[in-house]
Amino acid sequence: MKYLIVGLGNIGPEYELTRHNVGFLIVDRLADKKSLSWSSDRLAFRADYSYKGRQIHLIKPTTYMNLSGKAVNYWMKTFKIPKEKVLVVVDDIALPFGKLRLKAKGSAAGHNGLKNIEELTGGQDYARLRFGIGDDFPKGRQIDYVLGRWTQQEIEALPGPMDKAIDMITSFCTIGLEQTMNQFNR
Repeated sequence: MKYLIVGLGNIGPEYELTRHNVGFLIVDRLADKKSLSWSSDRLAFRADYSYKGRQIHLIKPTTYMNLSGKAVNYWMKTFKIPKEKVLVVVDDIALPFGKLRLKAKGSAAGHNGLKNIEELTGGQDYARLRFGIGDDFPKGRQIDYVLGRWTQQEIEALPGPMDKAIDMITSFCTIGLEQTMNQFNR
């Protein structure tokens, strides 16, 4: 069985430690824990590993957030991975900082990366792991907040929820979406 795990973010040092790049940070942490190295490949950085008989492909699209669907669609086709075996890891301002929510499908909720994935893969029926970044910004300053760097307090608090996200990714690939949602979405 093959799985595609997509961490969403923007490439470049100016975006590296921004809230919008939490998808990149989580798959980077997973790759570090598995001692994987990233290779630059078509439309994405890629790392692969096997776990309990499953082939797991991690990607970080190099298309920038708003065109993430190009990379997702390309790698789904290349590896012949059906949408039910795809998990997109993404930031979410509607959730409090560090809160995780796994969903089988849903709207893009204004997230341009998710919108593009929906457009290019044909719908909203793919799993997404939403990582709460909070909404502590004044009216009209959402973009500055999302593309802003983590506070020192947030950086110190990130490892716990990031490790839980990795546990959820592993669970998704082993026991499936429904059981993982039942176990973790409390």
